[in-house]
Amino acid sequence: MSNKPYVRLDKDNAAVLLVDHQTGLLSLVRDIDPDKFKNNVLALADMAEYFKLPTILTTSFEDGPNGPLVPELKEKFPDAPYIARPGQINAWDNEDFVKAIQATGKKQLIVAGVVTEVCVAFPVLSALAEGYEVFVIADASGTFNAMTQQAAWSRMEQAGAQLMTWFGAACELHRDWRNDVQGLGALFSSHIPDYRNLMHSHATLTAAR
Repeated sequence: MSNKPYVRLDKDNAAVLLVDHQTGLLSLVRDIDPDKFKNNVLALADMAEYFKLPTILTTSFEDGPNGPLVPELKEKFPDAPYIARPGQINAWDNEDFVKAIQATGKKQLIVAGVVTEVCVAFPVLSALAEGYEVFVIADASGTFNAMTQQAAWSRMEQAGAQLMTWFGAACELHRDWRNDVQGLGALFSSHIPDYRNLMHSHATLTAAR
């Protein structure tokens, strides 16, 4: 049983790393429904934008079968550091990628990517070795099947990474509903249909008072 203290995400000390969400690699994801996966990736991107978190985009071997970055991410973060790695499989092996992370000044890294046991796990393990606190967004990371998913999660957890969902990360970053009910509600409503119904109900009840 771990005695590690509760380390929570801090919006003033966190950066987001979106690793290899490329059109070719997305076709390999089979451990989660493709539409749900794409929604989760875009939800994480919207979360990063909402909390104004420094966000770094990187791709691996775009000219090969991995393909280009998902266009929605490029459009959402036109001014974010964008590192197109010429060949390094582990993003941490790319000097520009590491420099971009260091330039944020943040010590908490929120990481997601494709595929989980390589493009996510390798830089996560490298970041942990460098003393960063790392939070892996499990539902915005995908791979071939449940077995490879579990192997990757286990390896990262044993090294000290925390596994979360984008929804859990958003709630932990927000801390208190009173900070912005409508803003957080809009974020959730955009990506969770049931939450959209909940917010509509809340709005109706509030207007009737």
